[in-house]
Amino acid sequence: MTDTNKAMRPLSPHLTVYRPQLTSISSILTRITGNAMIFTAVLIVWWLGAAASGPEYYAFVNKIVTSFAGDVAFSLSLLGVWYHYLAGLRHLIFDAGRGLDIPTAEKLGWVCIIGSVALTALTIFIV
Repeated sequence: MTDTNKAMRPLSPHLTVYRPQLTSISSILTRITGNAMIFTAVLIVWWLGAAASGPEYYAFVNKIVTSFAGDVAFSLSLLGVWYHYLAGLRHLIFDAGRGLDIPTAEKLGWVCIIGSVALTALTIFIV
């Protein structure tokens, strides 16, 4: 009882016809930024732990954290925090039953993306 038609059917036809929508991309970015903030929290705890452990180890960790790579990591983390915050506000709007139509949901998605970039730049230049 082998099914010879099974080999002729595509395994995942939705992958060939699916176009990612802003709402799905926004949801994925919210999860990514949430997980990235865990990395940042570990980095900050490592930095604070090094400060508590002694001046030699702190100097070593501080050199890593304040390097170019550390600056990039913290800047991207700041972008993630702002994006996650704005996406949370967007989700609260959705929970209130507002903005659920497609045009408004897409506008709110763009607000999250553009707003997080703008707020990150503003935060970096002010601080």
